[in-house]
Amino acid sequence: MNINNLVLITGASQGIGRAIATRATEDGYRVINLDQKAPKTLLKDEVFHPIDLTDVKAIDNLIPQLLARQPIVRLVNNAGIIRPAALEQTTVDDFDAVMAINLRAPMLLTQHLFPGMRKAKFGRIVSIASRAALGKEERTVYAGSKAGLIGMTKTWALEMAQYGITVNAIGPGPIATELFTSGNPPDAPKTIKILQSIPVQRMGQPEDVAHAVASLLDDRAGFITGQIHYVCGGMTVGLSNAQ
Repeated sequence: MNINNLVLITGASQGIGRAIATRATEDGYRVINLDQKAPKTLLKDEVFHPIDLTDVKAIDNLIPQLLARQPIVRLVNNAGIIRPAALEQTTVDDFDAVMAINLRAPMLLTQHLFPGMRKAKFGRIVSIASRAALGKEERTVYAGSKAGLIGMTKTWALEMAQYGITVNAIGPGPIATELFTSGNPPDAPKTIKILQSIPVQRMGQPEDVAHAVASLLDDRAGFITGQIHYVCGGMTVGLSNAQ
């Protein structure tokens, strides 16, 4: 079975997801973008499908339609939400919403795509986790969801390795997306403190994450699986993680 150049990316209309989609098209892939909102401008080789990833029925309806047209053997689980709050202020609604997007949707999408990957004896699955999985204040639900995603990544890697499918995750540190920058102005004391805690002394860019994802989507990345690649400027190394 020939391996096509199609990659499905969730949450690819803005931020890190947009950088991943842009890099994917630059590398010769055709992109299927699943997001609630359309991107400002479609890329040359991008198809957009609006979807609410908290809606199980919507996923179960759309994905078989896409797979009926052609197999999809590359998946990037990027979509995610945060809902920051201290433990005492965290609600059941926060828990349900974050887990639905950050954890359940990746599982459902992977379940749908796995049979085709197994048949092709090839697959690349990359999920966007977070440095917060290691622990971060006011991230009870978010950190839990990303730690869960890491656990699923390692489990799937073991289950799927025999079929030529690799499963890895990226753990971004502070990335200067529009959303991050709007809440962390460059000259704000909070932003300066974050910058000082990064060993490479700069904020990450969405393209930094996109580059890491691109390397794991490559046909030649078949000996890397079950790994968590932290794109964090060194923040997860040694004592810097405690700052």
